[in-house]
Amino acid sequence: MTAKRIISHEGHDLLRHAHELRRPPMDSDSWRTLRIQAEIVEGFERLRDLGPAVTIFGSARTKPGHLMYRAAEATGRLLSHAGISVITGGGPGIMEAANKGAKSRGAKAVGINIELPFEQQPNPHQDISLTNRYFFVRKLMFVKYAFAFVYFPGGFGTLDELYEVLTLAQTMKIDRFPMLLYGSKHWKPMLDWWKGGLLDEGYISAEDAGLMQVVDSPEAVRKIVLVNAKKMGFKLAPKR
Repeated sequence: MTAKRIISHEGHDLLRHAHELRRPPMDSDSWRTLRIQAEIVEGFERLRDLGPAVTIFGSARTKPGHLMYRAAEATGRLLSHAGISVITGGGPGIMEAANKGAKSRGAKAVGINIELPFEQQPNPHQDISLTNRYFFVRKLMFVKYAFAFVYFPGGFGTLDELYEVLTLAQTMKIDRFPMLLYGSKHWKPMLDWWKGGLLDEGYISAEDAGLMQVVDSPEAVRKIVLVNAKKMGFKLAPKR
């Protein structure tokens, strides 16, 4: 992977200025909306009967054996045992670990993959596997079918997904479901910045700053998720 590599794929082309593209009419932005619609419909149809689910985010670069990989796997296992499906981005690293823990443990392991020119390959631990061209469709599926969100350490993609859900909750576009930051040491610098750079300057409210909870164990994730499941009236079917 180099900074000079030329990237050409449909998701990239969607964001290019129209004058840059010289395509046949059937490959225009207007026709592309039909492909977007088809991708959304497929996701809705495949996931509509999923039941209670939690979306787990985190780095694709976390290696098996890493502390956070093991924690994500344990988290997926505990949630699935409790009858809660686990949704991830379907790739390697934290996504693989969470799917691996959840698969064949009582609930479903779901992977919502993305077509990328590098890094992303579907992991083999998925009961339901979708592949999206467009990030915004993928994000819709992450949010629509989950009633809690867990963020393991990650890079730009994880931060993007974190702030996407935070913004939706802040603006009341979604209910204020549990949003859990896994790993207090990792997330502390960001939370300190929120306080000093955002809250103290008046850019966010104290209520906004309280949207996240910090956890340091799979058991803590499970406890918070189950409390919210009970509050929402879900009838879970734990594995015996």
